[in-house]
Amino acid sequence: MSGETKSGGFLVHVIVVAIAVWVATQVVPGVSVTGLVPLAIMALVLGLVNAIIRPILVLVTLPLTIITLGLFYFVVNGLAFNLAAALVPGFQVADLWSGILAAIVVSIVSWLIGLVTGK
Repeated sequence: MSGETKSGGFLVHVIVVAIAVWVATQVVPGVSVTGLVPLAIMALVLGLVNAIIRPILVLVTLPLTIITLGLFYFVVNGLAFNLAAALVPGFQVADLWSGILAAIVVSIVSWLIGLVTGK
């Protein structure tokens, strides 16, 4: 696979996540963004947090996730979303519940876009 294809795939992924985050700002109360630049930065930061921090959170909280039959995983995703939002000026999340709902919306929208595009 050439470097051009890899970078193109990364760019498409960032665009999909940006669209999904924008949808979350439209449907989840307490989640807002001030413009396109913070939205794009949030997509990048969310990708980094999901790649680096979230696996650590999943491992550390595994006992709680097992005890709650997997439901605590939603909290982990919400925490990752809130952490990414806290790092991006111009992007606000009101509370943990808003972050959990936004993370669910981002997951569903990203999945649907992938289903439609076949990627």
